Amino acid sequence: MAETAGTSVAVLTPRAGRDLPIAIGVGLGLLALAVGSLVWRKEIFIAFAALACGAALWELGHAFGRRQIHLPLVPMLVGTVGILVSAYTAGAEAMLVAFLLTAGGSVIWRVLDGAGPAALRDASAATFALAYVPFLAGFVMLMLAQPDGAMRVGLFVLLAVANDTGGYVAGVLIGRHPMAPSVSPKKSWEGLGGSLLLAGAVGAVGIRWGFGGAWEIGVLLGVAAVATSTLGDLSESLLKRDLELKDMGRLLPGHGGVMDRLDSLLLSAPLVYSLLLVLVPGGAG
Repeated sequence: MAETAGTSVAVLTPRAGRDLPIAIGVGLGLLALAVGSLVWRKEIFIAFAALACGAALWELGHAFGRRQIHLPLVPMLVGTVGILVSAYTAGAEAMLVAFLLTAGGSVIWRVLDGAGPAALRDASAATFALAYVPFLAGFVMLMLAQPDGAMRVGLFVLLAVANDTGGYVAGVLIGRHPMAPSVSPKKSWEGLGGSLLLAGAVGAVGIRWGFGGAWEIGVLLGVAAVATSTLGDLSESLLKRDLELKDMGRLLPGHGGVMDRLDSLLLSAPLVYSLLLVLVPGGAG
């Protein structure tokens, strides 16, 4: 029996592509921090989100440096806080204005450091990074600002966990058919099915129990979250392939970098926010 168990571990480890106990521990720790801050005070969650976005931008800056692209991180990091706080305190219009001001300030900062083709390239990359990370994360702040914002963001986080967990387990146990072998060899159609199944179940329970809505809305939310999360994962995989990187960083043992955890969340945030706004209007207070 022991020999069989050892063989199973040996088989699962390379297919999993990560140190499973460490990955689980770090993942549970991050989940506890996110949920705990939502339960305790929303402001703590905003600080947590700002720290995560800042770390992701820092990782992108180092990754882009491999192609001699240098991001003006100082104005970008300051502006990130402004984008998130503006979204939470003043809404979508203020978030957009804060993004435009941050992008403009980053361009000016880089041009003052030296003009030329390199400055244009760096400024364009900075605008992309700001749109990719803090602007998309701002939609989470828009959810949080709702009267029942903690519940909305909590469901959003749980959908992301369900997507990752369902896809990982199904992919390891029964994954046989690669989804996009040239982009992300470890992603399989069976893993996608596991993600859809678990996220749909979590969405149905969350909408029914947390908002008193129809379970069908929860299933739709889960399917939509998986679709955008998968697109986010594949998009970051394309970026890493172009940069010749396995992971964006090493800040999270067992997971890679912070950006490797945020990729699916960022692209899902606008869609989940919009669907909840339309299908589950109002707030519980």
